[in-house]
Amino acid sequence: MGLFNRLLAFAVVTYGAVLSRVDHVSSQPHPGLEPLPLIIWHGLGDDYKAEGLQSIGDLAATVHPGTYVYYIHLDEDEAGDRTATFFGNVTDQVNQVCEELGQDPILAFTPVVDALGFSQGGQFLRALIERCNHLRVRSLVTFGSQHNGIAEFQNCGSTDWVCEAANQLLKSSTWSDLVQTHVVPAQYFRDPDRLEEYLENSNFLADVNNERDYKNPRYTANLLALEKFAMYMFRDDKTVIPKESAWFAEVNRTSGNITWLRDRDIYREDWIGLKVLDEQGKLDFLETEGPHMNLEEEVLVETFKKYFGPSVKQNDGEAERNNVVEL
Repeated sequence: MGLFNRLLAFAVVTYGAVLSRVDHVSSQPHPGLEPLPLIIWHGLGDDYKAEGLQSIGDLAATVHPGTYVYYIHLDEDEAGDRTATFFGNVTDQVNQVCEELGQDPILAFTPVVDALGFSQGGQFLRALIERCNHLRVRSLVTFGSQHNGIAEFQNCGSTDWVCEAANQLLKSSTWSDLVQTHVVPAQYFRDPDRLEEYLENSNFLADVNNERDYKNPRYTANLLALEKFAMYMFRDDKTVIPKESAWFAEVNRTSGNITWLRDRDIYREDWIGLKVLDEQGKLDFLETEGPHMNLEEEVLVETFKKYFGPSVKQNDGEAERNNVVEL
């Protein structure tokens, strides 16, 4: 196909998508009540076509009919997408997703979206918000994410050879350039007892958390554009170590003492805007029962109702705070 024909085909597809979006918006009885698109980033060892993940997207569209759900993926093939959760350069992966969202015929013409991240997909979505300038997110919700990294690597299933191969590299040479640019979990590994090595070698987390001397002001500005940042921690999480990383907390591995976010420099010196978000009532610390990624439908429905849906939320009075933890 010649260049002109390819451009023409792209224009037709894009124009059709825009018309479809306009028709959808114009069919709504009240402007602003149409649901925002929802982007979802899955976790380690999962893929974007997994039945469980798809059912969550379907549930979001049931709670808010008409929701356009985009499942973030790094490969069209399910096996390739799962492998990319273990192997790859996270910086390149975030850049790839940023570019692909800008090419989606719906999202490219949508000024703001909502975002839902599961496990490592949560910190990757936060990095996407910080780094992807054309993306504007209203509400970011993360479940069991490792915002302050992990201090131990997870165990693999007995026949999960992809996971086992990644773990062997992780344990043998965590801070090598090879591992830091090719093994995904290593790029958010953060041992409080080895902070110097972490700050010097971390390919991903030390940067998106603005932990080095240079603080990237773009990360702070982009994160401050959020209207809500809700972070769920699983009460009985034994997969993410420490589980409190879901709330940006740090745990002393010897004493077990927890330094909560508000007592840490990342908050007090506001390295990425969390203090301002908190002072504006936009930062929610939430807890849910069960082990890692134990997702109850009741919790999901409540979350979707509170944080996602119409671009203009109707005023229902004081927001429900039954499961919001006061730290």
